[in-house]
Amino acid sequence: MKKRIGSYPRVRVEGGGRAVVAQAGGVLLVETVRKAGLDDAISAALTPWRKARAVHDAGKVLLDIALSVALGGDCLADVGMLRAEPAVFGPVASDPTVSRLIDTLAGSGERALAAIRSARTEARERVWKLAGDSAPDADGTVTVDLDGVLVIAHSDKEDAAPTWKRTYGHHPLMGFVDHGQGGNGEPVAALLRPGNAGSNTAADHITAAQLALAQLPKKYRRGRRTLIRTDSAGGTHDFVAWLAQRGRWLSYSVGMVITDAIHQHVLRIPASAWTPAVEADGEVRDGAWVAELTGDVLDGWPAGMRLIVRKERPHPGAQLRLTDADGMRPTCFATSTADQPIAELELRHRLRARAEDRIRAARATGLRNLPLHRTAQNKVWLEIVQIALDLLAWMPMLALTGTARLWEPRRLRLRLFTTAGQLVSTGRRRILRLARHWPWTSHITAALERLALLPNPG
Repeated sequence: MKKRIGSYPRVRVEGGGRAVVAQAGGVLLVETVRKAGLDDAISAALTPWRKARAVHDAGKVLLDIALSVALGGDCLADVGMLRAEPAVFGPVASDPTVSRLIDTLAGSGERALAAIRSARTEARERVWKLAGDSAPDADGTVTVDLDGVLVIAHSDKEDAAPTWKRTYGHHPLMGFVDHGQGGNGEPVAALLRPGNAGSNTAADHITAAQLALAQLPKKYRRGRRTLIRTDSAGGTHDFVAWLAQRGRWLSYSVGMVITDAIHQHVLRIPASAWTPAVEADGEVRDGAWVAELTGDVLDGWPAGMRLIVRKERPHPGAQLRLTDADGMRPTCFATSTADQPIAELELRHRLRARAEDRIRAARATGLRNLPLHRTAQNKVWLEIVQIALDLLAWMPMLALTGTARLWEPRRLRLRLFTTAGQLVSTGRRRILRLARHWPWTSHITAALERLALLPNPG
Protein backbone atom coordinates (compact mmCIF):
# COMPACT_ATOMS: atom_id res chain seq x y z
CA MET A 1 0.00 0.00 0.00
CA LYS A 2 1.42 3.39 -1.05
CA LYS A 3 1.22 6.33 1.29
CA ARG A 4 -0.63 9.28 -0.24
CA ILE A 5 1.56 12.39 -0.37
CA GLY A 6 -0.92 14.74 -2.10
CA SER A 7 -1.13 16.29 -5.54
CA TYR A 8 1.43 19.04 -4.91
CA PRO A 9 4.91 18.94 -3.40
CA ARG A 10 5.38 20.21 0.14
CA VAL A 11 7.79 23.08 0.53
CA ARG A 12 9.09 24.87 3.57
CA VAL A 13 8.38 28.59 3.56
CA GLU A 14 10.63 31.06 5.34
CA GLY A 15 10.66 34.84 5.35
CA GLY A 16 13.71 37.03 5.03
CA GLY A 17 14.71 36.26 1.43
CA ARG A 18 17.33 38.69 0.13
CA ALA A 19 17.59 40.29 -3.32
CA VAL A 20 14.33 38.68 -4.47
CA VAL A 21 12.13 40.97 -6.60
CA ALA A 22 8.38 40.44 -6.99
CA GLN A 23 6.60 41.84 -10.06
CA ALA A 24 9.98 41.92 -11.81
CA GLY A 25 8.26 41.91 -15.20
CA GLY A 26 6.94 45.36 -14.34
CA VAL A 27 10.27 46.69 -15.58
CA LEU A 28 8.69 46.46 -19.05
CA LEU A 29 6.25 49.20 -18.08
CA VAL A 30 9.00 51.26 -16.44
CA GLU A 31 11.05 51.17 -19.65
CA THR A 32 7.95 52.05 -21.68
CA VAL A 33 7.41 55.12 -19.49
CA ARG A 34 11.03 56.14 -20.04
CA LYS A 35 11.03 55.69 -23.82
CA ALA A 36 7.68 57.44 -24.20
CA GLY A 37 8.94 60.41 -22.21
CA LEU A 38 5.80 60.18 -20.11
CA ASP A 39 7.64 60.70 -16.82
CA ASP A 40 9.18 64.00 -17.93
CA ALA A 41 5.94 65.15 -19.59
CA ILE A 42 3.75 64.53 -16.52
CA SER A 43 6.32 65.95 -14.12
CA ALA A 44 6.47 69.16 -16.17
CA ALA A 45 2.68 69.34 -16.49
CA LEU A 46 2.12 68.91 -12.74
CA THR A 47 4.84 71.34 -11.63
CA PRO A 48 2.25 73.88 -10.39
CA TRP A 49 0.95 71.28 -7.93
CA ARG A 50 4.35 70.43 -6.41
CA LYS A 51 5.07 72.16 -3.12
CA ALA A 52 8.38 73.93 -2.65
CA ARG A 53 9.86 71.46 -0.15
CA ALA A 54 8.11 68.33 -1.38
CA VAL A 55 10.24 65.18 -1.37
CA HIS A 56 8.23 63.37 -4.04
CA ASP A 57 7.56 64.75 -7.51
CA ALA A 58 3.82 65.05 -8.23
CA GLY A 59 4.19 63.50 -11.68
CA LYS A 60 6.12 60.53 -10.29
CA VAL A 61 3.44 59.96 -7.63
CA LEU A 62 0.69 59.95 -10.26
CA LEU A 63 2.67 57.60 -12.52
CA ASP A 64 3.30 55.24 -9.60
CA ILE A 65 -0.46 54.96 -9.05
CA ALA A 66 -0.96 54.29 -12.76
CA LEU A 67 1.75 51.61 -12.73
CA SER A 68 0.11 49.89 -9.75
CA VAL A 69 -3.23 49.92 -11.61
CA ALA A 70 -1.57 48.51 -14.74
CA LEU A 71 -0.13 45.71 -12.59
CA GLY A 72 -3.56 44.83 -11.24
CA GLY A 73 -4.29 47.28 -8.43
CA ASP A 74 -7.73 48.81 -8.01
CA CYS A 75 -7.27 51.46 -5.30
CA LEU A 76 -4.75 54.09 -4.20
CA ALA A 77 -3.35 51.88 -1.43
CA ASP A 78 -2.18 49.30 -3.98
CA VAL A 79 0.74 51.59 -4.76
CA GLY A 80 2.29 49.81 -1.78
CA MET A 81 3.41 46.90 -3.99
CA LEU A 82 5.64 49.36 -5.87
CA ARG A 83 6.91 50.82 -2.61
CA ALA A 84 8.08 47.33 -1.61
CA GLU A 85 10.39 47.15 -4.68
CA PRO A 86 12.45 50.39 -4.72
CA ALA A 87 15.16 48.72 -6.80
CA VAL A 88 12.73 48.50 -9.75
CA PHE A 89 10.29 51.37 -9.18
CA GLY A 90 12.40 53.86 -7.23
CA PRO A 91 11.20 55.74 -4.14
CA VAL A 92 7.42 55.68 -3.81
CA ALA A 93 5.38 58.14 -1.75
CA SER A 94 3.48 57.10 1.36
CA ASP A 95 -0.27 56.53 1.33
CA PRO A 96 -1.05 59.89 3.02
CA THR A 97 1.09 61.72 0.44
CA VAL A 98 -0.72 59.93 -2.39
CA SER A 99 -4.13 60.83 -0.94
CA ARG A 100 -3.17 64.46 -0.47
CA LEU A 101 -2.05 64.73 -4.10
CA ILE A 102 -5.34 63.28 -5.37
CA ASP A 103 -7.29 65.74 -3.19
CA THR A 104 -5.15 68.63 -4.45
CA LEU A 105 -5.64 67.69 -8.10
CA ALA A 106 -9.36 67.14 -7.56
CA GLY A 107 -9.64 70.58 -5.98
CA SER A 108 -8.10 72.16 -9.09
CA GLY A 109 -10.86 70.77 -11.29
CA GLU A 110 -10.48 70.92 -15.06
CA ARG A 111 -7.13 72.70 -14.84
CA ALA A 112 -5.38 69.64 -13.38
CA LEU A 113 -7.19 67.26 -15.74
CA ALA A 114 -6.13 69.36 -18.73
CA ALA A 115 -2.49 69.25 -17.56
CA ILE A 116 -2.55 65.45 -17.29
CA ARG A 117 -4.20 65.12 -20.70
CA SER A 118 -1.66 67.40 -22.36
CA ALA A 119 1.18 65.21 -21.05
CA ARG A 120 -0.55 62.11 -22.41
CA THR A 121 -1.00 63.79 -25.80
CA GLU A 122 2.70 64.63 -25.96
CA ALA A 123 3.76 61.09 -25.04
CA ARG A 124 1.22 59.51 -27.42
CA GLU A 125 2.58 61.40 -30.44
CA ARG A 126 6.10 60.27 -29.59
CA VAL A 127 5.06 56.63 -29.11
CA TRP A 128 3.27 56.55 -32.46
CA LYS A 129 6.39 57.86 -34.16
CA LEU A 130 8.53 55.22 -32.42
CA ALA A 131 6.08 52.45 -33.37
CA GLY A 132 6.40 53.14 -37.10
CA ASP A 133 4.50 50.52 -39.09
CA SER A 134 2.94 49.17 -35.88
CA ALA A 135 1.31 52.50 -35.00
CA PRO A 136 -2.48 52.83 -35.29
CA ASP A 137 -2.03 55.56 -37.92
CA ALA A 138 0.40 53.57 -40.08
CA ASP A 139 -2.04 53.69 -43.00
CA GLY A 140 -2.62 57.42 -42.61
CA THR A 141 -5.99 57.10 -40.86
CA VAL A 142 -7.18 56.88 -37.25
CA THR A 143 -10.36 55.22 -35.96
CA VAL A 144 -11.90 56.33 -32.65
CA ASP A 145 -14.69 54.28 -31.06
CA LEU A 146 -17.03 55.96 -28.56
CA ASP A 147 -19.03 53.80 -26.17
CA GLY A 148 -20.65 54.01 -22.77
CA VAL A 149 -19.58 51.95 -19.75
CA LEU A 150 -21.65 51.09 -16.68
CA VAL A 151 -19.60 51.16 -13.47
CA ILE A 152 -21.35 49.64 -10.48
CA ALA A 153 -21.18 51.45 -7.13
CA HIS A 154 -21.52 49.29 -4.01
CA SER A 155 -21.74 52.29 -1.67
CA ASP A 156 -23.23 55.77 -1.74
CA LYS A 157 -20.89 57.89 -3.88
CA GLU A 158 -21.35 61.34 -5.32
CA ASP A 159 -23.35 61.29 -8.59
CA ALA A 160 -24.06 57.57 -8.32
CA ALA A 161 -27.58 56.88 -9.56
CA PRO A 162 -29.80 54.09 -10.90
CA THR A 163 -28.77 53.02 -14.41
CA TRP A 164 -30.83 51.91 -17.40
CA LYS A 165 -29.86 48.30 -16.60
CA ARG A 166 -31.47 48.59 -13.16
CA THR A 167 -28.11 48.72 -11.43
CA TYR A 168 -26.61 51.56 -9.37
CA GLY A 169 -23.48 53.54 -10.15
CA HIS A 170 -21.98 55.71 -12.89
CA HIS A 171 -22.21 55.79 -16.69
CA PRO A 172 -18.91 57.09 -18.15
CA LEU A 173 -18.60 57.70 -21.89
CA MET A 174 -15.23 56.55 -23.21
CA GLY A 175 -13.28 56.72 -26.44
CA PHE A 176 -10.65 54.27 -27.73
CA VAL A 177 -8.27 54.37 -30.69
CA ASP A 178 -8.63 51.09 -32.58
CA HIS A 179 -5.29 49.38 -33.33
CA GLY A 180 -6.91 47.04 -35.85
CA GLN A 181 -6.45 43.30 -36.07
CA GLY A 182 -2.75 43.47 -35.23
CA GLY A 183 -3.11 45.06 -31.81
CA ASN A 184 -5.44 46.20 -29.06
CA GLY A 185 -6.42 49.82 -28.47
CA GLU A 186 -5.69 52.82 -26.27
CA PRO A 187 -8.04 55.20 -24.43
CA VAL A 188 -8.36 58.80 -25.58
CA ALA A 189 -11.46 59.99 -23.71
CA ALA A 190 -13.27 59.30 -20.44
CA LEU A 191 -16.22 61.49 -19.53
CA LEU A 192 -17.54 60.71 -16.06
CA ARG A 193 -21.34 60.89 -15.88
CA PRO A 194 -24.03 59.97 -13.33
CA GLY A 195 -25.59 56.55 -13.63
CA ASN A 196 -28.83 57.97 -15.00
CA ALA A 197 -27.11 59.85 -17.85
CA GLY A 198 -28.79 59.23 -21.18
CA SER A 199 -27.18 56.87 -23.65
CA ASN A 200 -27.93 59.05 -26.68
CA THR A 201 -27.13 62.49 -25.22
CA ALA A 202 -25.64 64.45 -28.13
CA ALA A 203 -23.86 67.00 -25.89
CA ASP A 204 -21.99 64.23 -24.06
CA HIS A 205 -20.96 62.59 -27.33
CA ILE A 206 -19.65 65.91 -28.61
CA THR A 207 -17.66 66.48 -25.43
CA ALA A 208 -16.21 62.94 -25.54
CA ALA A 209 -15.30 63.38 -29.21
CA GLN A 210 -13.55 66.67 -28.40
CA LEU A 211 -11.54 64.98 -25.64
CA ALA A 212 -10.61 62.16 -28.01
CA LEU A 213 -9.53 64.47 -30.84
CA ALA A 214 -7.38 66.51 -28.44
CA GLN A 215 -5.42 63.33 -27.64
CA LEU A 216 -4.54 62.72 -31.30
CA PRO A 217 -1.64 64.27 -33.19
CA LYS A 218 -2.67 67.66 -34.56
CA LYS A 219 -3.01 66.49 -38.16
CA TYR A 220 -5.81 64.08 -37.17
CA ARG A 221 -7.98 66.55 -35.24
CA ARG A 222 -9.99 67.41 -38.35
CA GLY A 223 -10.45 65.95 -41.80
CA ARG A 224 -11.55 62.69 -43.40
CA ARG A 225 -8.52 60.76 -42.13
CA THR A 226 -10.15 60.48 -38.70
CA LEU A 227 -13.14 58.14 -38.37
CA ILE A 228 -15.52 58.42 -35.41
CA ARG A 229 -17.56 55.24 -34.78
CA THR A 230 -20.44 54.85 -32.35
CA ASP A 231 -23.39 52.55 -31.78
CA SER A 232 -26.95 53.82 -32.15
CA ALA A 233 -26.46 56.07 -29.10
CA GLY A 234 -24.52 58.43 -31.36
CA GLY A 235 -27.13 58.45 -34.12
CA THR A 236 -28.62 61.85 -33.25
CA HIS A 237 -29.10 64.86 -35.51
CA ASP A 238 -26.99 67.18 -33.33
CA PHE A 239 -24.02 64.83 -33.05
CA VAL A 240 -23.94 63.89 -36.74
CA ALA A 241 -24.28 67.58 -37.68
CA TRP A 242 -21.33 68.39 -35.39
CA LEU A 243 -19.18 65.69 -37.00
CA ALA A 244 -20.03 66.91 -40.50
CA GLN A 245 -19.71 70.61 -39.70
CA ARG A 246 -17.95 72.67 -42.34
CA GLY A 247 -14.25 72.96 -41.50
CA ARG A 248 -14.30 69.84 -39.31
CA TRP A 249 -15.21 67.30 -42.01
CA LEU A 250 -14.66 64.24 -39.82
CA SER A 251 -15.48 60.81 -41.21
CA TYR A 252 -18.13 59.01 -39.21
CA SER A 253 -19.90 55.68 -38.96
CA VAL A 254 -22.72 55.87 -36.42
CA GLY A 255 -25.45 53.38 -35.66
CA MET A 256 -29.06 54.43 -36.23
CA VAL A 257 -32.26 53.37 -34.54
CA ILE A 258 -34.69 51.60 -36.88
CA THR A 259 -37.53 54.10 -36.90
CA ASP A 260 -40.88 53.44 -38.55
CA ALA A 261 -39.83 55.52 -41.57
CA ILE A 262 -36.62 53.53 -42.00
CA HIS A 263 -38.53 50.27 -41.53
CA GLN A 264 -40.99 51.17 -44.29
CA HIS A 265 -38.10 51.96 -46.67
CA VAL A 266 -36.44 48.63 -45.83
CA LEU A 267 -39.64 46.76 -46.72
CA ARG A 268 -39.68 48.44 -50.14
CA ILE A 269 -36.10 47.48 -51.08
CA PRO A 270 -36.24 45.10 -54.09
CA ALA A 271 -34.44 41.77 -53.82
CA SER A 272 -31.99 42.78 -56.54
CA ALA A 273 -30.74 45.73 -54.43
CA TRP A 274 -29.42 43.55 -51.62
CA THR A 275 -25.66 42.82 -51.66
CA PRO A 276 -24.09 39.93 -49.69
CA ALA A 277 -22.26 41.06 -46.56
CA VAL A 278 -18.60 40.09 -46.16
CA GLU A 279 -16.33 38.90 -43.38
CA ALA A 280 -12.97 40.37 -42.39
CA ASP A 281 -11.15 37.75 -44.50
CA GLY A 282 -13.11 38.79 -47.59
CA GLU A 283 -15.41 35.77 -47.60
CA VAL A 284 -19.18 36.19 -47.95
CA ARG A 285 -21.01 36.33 -44.61
CA ASP A 286 -23.56 33.55 -44.63
CA GLY A 287 -27.17 34.72 -44.37
CA ALA A 288 -26.49 38.49 -44.27
CA TRP A 289 -27.13 41.20 -46.89
CA VAL A 290 -26.68 44.96 -47.09
CA ALA A 291 -28.40 47.72 -49.05
CA GLU A 292 -28.37 51.52 -49.19
CA LEU A 293 -31.41 53.66 -48.43
CA THR A 294 -32.09 56.81 -50.42
CA GLY A 295 -34.87 59.33 -50.82
CA ASP A 296 -36.82 61.29 -48.23
CA VAL A 297 -35.50 59.14 -45.37
CA LEU A 298 -32.36 61.33 -45.54
CA ASP A 299 -34.28 64.60 -45.19
CA GLY A 300 -33.00 66.73 -42.30
CA TRP A 301 -29.61 65.02 -42.14
CA PRO A 302 -26.28 66.55 -43.27
CA ALA A 303 -25.50 66.53 -46.97
CA GLY A 304 -23.41 63.59 -48.11
CA MET A 305 -24.70 61.22 -45.43
CA ARG A 306 -25.31 57.63 -46.57
CA LEU A 307 -27.76 55.33 -44.81
CA ILE A 308 -26.86 51.64 -45.03
CA VAL A 309 -28.99 48.79 -43.71
CA ARG A 310 -28.07 45.17 -43.05
CA LYS A 311 -30.47 42.28 -42.62
CA GLU A 312 -29.52 39.01 -40.95
CA ARG A 313 -31.26 36.22 -39.13
CA PRO A 314 -31.10 36.80 -35.34
CA HIS A 315 -28.72 34.58 -33.42
CA PRO A 316 -30.20 31.50 -31.72
CA GLY A 317 -32.11 32.42 -28.60
CA ALA A 318 -32.81 36.04 -29.60
CA GLN A 319 -36.42 37.17 -29.47
CA LEU A 320 -38.00 38.37 -32.70
CA ARG A 321 -39.20 41.97 -32.99
CA LEU A 322 -42.05 43.56 -34.87
CA THR A 323 -39.49 45.11 -37.23
CA ASP A 324 -38.00 41.71 -38.12
CA ALA A 325 -39.39 41.15 -41.61
CA ASP A 326 -39.45 37.54 -42.82
CA GLY A 327 -37.47 36.49 -39.78
CA MET A 328 -34.56 38.79 -40.73
CA ARG A 329 -33.37 41.49 -38.31
CA PRO A 330 -32.45 44.85 -39.89
CA THR A 331 -29.77 47.10 -38.42
CA CYS A 332 -28.80 50.48 -39.77
CA PHE A 333 -25.90 52.94 -39.66
CA ALA A 334 -25.00 56.26 -41.24
CA THR A 335 -21.65 57.18 -42.76
CA SER A 336 -20.02 60.05 -44.63
CA THR A 337 -17.64 57.84 -46.64
CA ALA A 338 -18.56 58.08 -50.30
CA ASP A 339 -15.88 56.12 -52.16
CA GLN A 340 -16.25 52.57 -50.77
CA PRO A 341 -18.70 49.72 -51.52
CA ILE A 342 -21.48 49.33 -48.99
CA ALA A 343 -20.37 45.81 -48.03
CA GLU A 344 -16.94 47.16 -47.00
CA LEU A 345 -18.51 50.03 -45.11
CA GLU A 346 -20.81 47.63 -43.24
CA LEU A 347 -17.84 45.45 -42.29
CA ARG A 348 -15.94 48.52 -41.08
CA HIS A 349 -18.87 49.52 -38.90
CA ARG A 350 -19.35 45.98 -37.57
CA LEU A 351 -15.72 45.97 -36.41
CA ARG A 352 -16.77 48.61 -33.89
CA ALA A 353 -17.51 45.60 -31.69
CA ARG A 354 -13.80 45.62 -30.80
CA ALA A 355 -14.67 48.50 -28.46
CA GLU A 356 -16.27 45.89 -26.20
CA ASP A 357 -12.85 44.26 -25.86
CA ARG A 358 -11.38 47.62 -24.87
CA ILE A 359 -14.10 48.06 -22.24
CA ARG A 360 -13.39 44.58 -20.86
CA ALA A 361 -9.71 45.51 -20.56
CA ALA A 362 -10.65 48.76 -18.82
CA ARG A 363 -12.79 46.92 -16.29
CA ALA A 364 -9.79 44.70 -15.54
CA THR A 365 -7.61 47.80 -15.14
CA GLY A 366 -9.13 49.95 -12.45
CA LEU A 367 -12.61 50.52 -13.92
CA ARG A 368 -14.40 47.68 -12.15
CA ASN A 369 -15.49 50.32 -9.64
CA LEU A 370 -14.64 53.92 -8.77
CA PRO A 371 -12.78 53.72 -5.45
CA LEU A 372 -13.13 57.33 -4.27
CA HIS A 373 -16.16 59.15 -2.92
CA ARG A 374 -16.29 62.56 -4.60
CA THR A 375 -16.85 63.01 -8.34
CA ALA A 376 -13.83 65.32 -8.68
CA GLN A 377 -11.60 62.62 -7.17
CA ASN A 378 -13.00 59.93 -9.44
CA LYS A 379 -12.34 62.14 -12.47
CA VAL A 380 -8.66 62.07 -11.50
CA TRP A 381 -8.95 58.30 -11.03
CA LEU A 382 -10.30 57.96 -14.58
CA GLU A 383 -7.22 59.80 -15.88
CA ILE A 384 -5.02 57.39 -13.90
CA VAL A 385 -6.88 54.42 -15.40
CA GLN A 386 -6.32 55.84 -18.88
CA ILE A 387 -2.57 56.24 -18.22
CA ALA A 388 -2.44 52.59 -17.10
CA LEU A 389 -4.31 51.49 -20.23
CA ASP A 390 -1.99 53.64 -22.36
CA LEU A 391 1.03 51.82 -20.97
CA LEU A 392 -0.62 48.43 -21.47
CA ALA A 393 -1.22 49.38 -25.13
CA TRP A 394 2.12 51.10 -25.81
CA MET A 395 4.35 48.39 -24.34
CA PRO A 396 3.06 45.59 -26.66
CA MET A 397 3.05 48.00 -29.61
CA LEU A 398 6.70 48.93 -29.07
CA ALA A 399 8.16 45.73 -27.65
CA LEU A 400 6.09 42.60 -28.37
CA THR A 401 5.56 40.73 -31.62
CA GLY A 402 3.18 38.12 -33.03
CA THR A 403 0.21 36.99 -30.99
CA ALA A 404 1.75 38.48 -27.82
CA ARG A 405 0.76 41.91 -29.13
CA LEU A 406 -2.87 40.86 -28.74
CA TRP A 407 -2.60 39.81 -25.09
CA GLU A 408 -5.09 41.60 -22.86
CA PRO A 409 -4.11 43.03 -19.44
CA ARG A 410 -4.92 39.90 -17.43
CA ARG A 411 -2.72 37.73 -19.63
CA LEU A 412 0.10 40.27 -19.61
CA ARG A 413 0.04 40.25 -15.82
CA LEU A 414 -0.14 36.48 -15.51
CA ARG A 415 2.65 35.73 -17.97
CA LEU A 416 4.94 38.76 -17.89
CA PHE A 417 4.47 41.21 -15.04
CA THR A 418 4.18 38.71 -12.16
CA THR A 419 7.50 37.11 -13.08
CA ALA A 420 9.84 36.98 -10.09
CA GLY A 421 13.50 37.90 -10.31
CA GLN A 422 16.75 38.13 -8.41
CA LEU A 423 18.61 41.42 -8.12
CA VAL A 424 22.38 41.00 -8.39
CA SER A 425 24.92 43.77 -7.83
CA THR A 426 28.20 43.41 -9.66
CA GLY A 427 30.67 46.24 -9.89
CA ARG A 428 28.62 49.38 -10.38
CA ARG A 429 25.76 47.64 -12.13
CA ARG A 430 22.56 46.09 -10.89
CA ILE A 431 21.30 43.13 -12.90
CA LEU A 432 17.81 41.65 -12.65
CA ARG A 433 17.93 37.91 -13.28
CA LEU A 434 14.74 36.14 -14.29
CA ALA A 435 13.95 32.45 -13.88
CA ARG A 436 15.33 30.49 -16.84
CA HIS A 437 12.55 27.87 -16.64
CA TRP A 438 9.73 30.45 -16.83
CA PRO A 439 8.11 29.91 -20.26
CA TRP A 440 7.82 33.63 -21.03
CA THR A 441 11.22 34.84 -19.86
CA SER A 442 12.33 35.06 -23.49
CA HIS A 443 9.38 37.35 -24.24
CA ILE A 444 10.48 39.72 -21.45
CA THR A 445 14.15 39.80 -22.40
CA ALA A 446 13.42 40.22 -26.12
CA ALA A 447 10.95 43.02 -25.36
CA LEU A 448 13.50 44.83 -23.19
CA GLU A 449 16.06 44.55 -25.97
CA ARG A 450 13.63 46.14 -28.44
CA LEU A 451 12.89 48.95 -25.99
CA ALA A 452 16.61 49.52 -25.44
CA LEU A 453 17.13 50.08 -29.18
CA LEU A 454 14.58 52.92 -29.26
CA PRO A 455 15.96 56.48 -28.97
CA ASN A 456 15.62 58.24 -25.64
CA PRO A 457 13.44 61.36 -25.38
CA GLY A 458 15.18 64.61 -26.26
